[in-house]
Amino acid sequence: MPKKTSGSQRKKSTRTTKKAKETSKGLGDSVEKVFKATGIDKVAKWVLGEDCGCSERKAKLNKLFPYVKPECLNEDEYQYLKEYVDARSPKINPETQKRLLIIYNRVFHEKKEPTNCSPCFIKGVHNKLVRLYEEYNKDE
Repeated sequence: MPKKTSGSQRKKSTRTTKKAKETSKGLGDSVEKVFKATGIDKVAKWVLGEDCGCSERKAKLNKLFPYVKPECLNEDEYQYLKEYVDARSPKINPETQKRLLIIYNRVFHEKKEPTNCSPCFIKGVHNKLVRLYEEYNKDE
């Protein structure tokens, strides 16, 4: 005998209740996701209270270990870096530093300022741009 159906049958919901996945900006976001998935975040809040230091840890780890997805160089930037790297000049004048900073800030989404500290500039901006340039020429 066929089942009777009532007019008020429940329909399955087609909406998803999951939040859209947010991309991690750095290691801190990834650690937070793991802690939430395993329940460690709740244990930490239970043991240490609401201010368990999680947000500070997350911010510090994101700053120390960011997931950087650089933009591609445009043709002018590539040519400038090619000339700069090929020249192998030991000195970086203020105009060169300014041009390199424009490229660096656009490509890496940062806001670095000019500096009088040559080692600081070379360790940061210079080395990263040279590494990026070499990555472009890897297959040559």
